[in-house]
Amino acid sequence: MTTRRTTRRLPAIAGAAAIIALVGLSAACAKEEEKAPETSTTTTTATTTTPPPEPTEKAPRLDPGGPNPFSPGVKAPAAPTAVPGDN
Repeated sequence: MTTRRTTRRLPAIAGAAAIIALVGLSAACAKEEEKAPETSTTTTTATTTTPPPEPTEKAPRLDPGGPNPFSPGVKAPAAPTAVPGDN
């Protein structure tokens, strides 16, 4: 009877030790770093305006109920059929 208890307790103890080790490792690596001294910088920005781009004439138009411009122009031939039992 003690062999079964020992067999069950060893993996439980090992798992608990692994969890404790992971928590300790993450706590050790999560210490706060010192903040860098704050420095003030002055930036100058210049803004320019650009006109919006012109629409492309080659772009497909998607009209409701219209043809689908993305459908292929060439259709593949249908697959050949064979007599049942003939591969």
